[in-house]
Amino acid sequence: MTFGSLAKGVLAAIGSFALLGTVAALWADPFFTRMTPTSGFEVGLLALQAILLGVYVAIPVPACALKIASLGGVANYIGIACPICNKVLLFVFGANALLTYLEPVRLYLAAGGALVTLAAVLMRWRNYRLVSANPALSFAELHS
Repeated sequence: MTFGSLAKGVLAAIGSFALLGTVAALWADPFFTRMTPTSGFEVGLLALQAILLGVYVAIPVPACALKIASLGGVANYIGIACPICNKVLLFVFGANALLTYLEPVRLYLAAGGALVTLAAVLMRWRNYRLVSANPALSFAELHS
């Protein structure tokens, strides 16, 4: 790994932590107001997700496990965000459904999102090790 890839990973981790935490209103900010109180797990799981995202970005392999990492990020964000503040979810499911069904499982959704992102990081790391050991491997051979 190069210094540049490590720097990109650190920037991705810090940027995702700051951006997602602000949008999810995990701390007081002038842009967003949270409608439901935090449970205490949100900041820790956001930090874990940000670190995993930073590691994922720092590993220099082309586009491996990108869909899996994206799915993990979305699941983690839905798990840490205020269910009432998310206008898309509110429009699709309604406030009663979100508070009845999503609110009790938000912790598990956020933790599951971090686990899915961890799986993407491990897949990307495996592919990085394969390419480092044999630079002649093609992209298609990595995914077989």
